[in-house]
Amino acid sequence: MQNNSRISQAEWEVMKVLWAQSPATANDVVNALSEKTLWNSKTIRTLINRLVKKKILAFEKKGRQYHYRPLATEMECVRAETASFLSRVRGGPVKPMLAALLEEQQLSAEEIAELKRILDEKVKD
Repeated sequence: MQNNSRISQAEWEVMKVLWAQSPATANDVVNALSEKTLWNSKTIRTLINRLVKKKILAFEKKGRQYHYRPLATEMECVRAETASFLSRVRGGPVKPMLAALLEEQQLSAEEIAELKRILDEKVKD
């Protein structure tokens, strides 16, 4: 994913559909999002086109339909968004910001164990 290609909240919704089901036609995405949003078909197609222009989605024409697929994994996009967020708001050490985020979240035992594993790996580095 390109560093300058930030994904809007609405575009994230489109990407979630395509990460779950890919390749997919625009109609597939419209059908999936119409179940959980009030967006019309034209809005969803505009979001898809923006993601293609940002080079986050690719497409292949099959007959009269375009089949879209992500060019970046969900984890790659999450990492890029995290880096962008940190560069905008971080004015000092990471520890206070990380502590504030963790205090605000309700984490399951599994999530806490995973965070501990990640921190243990960092200690080894």
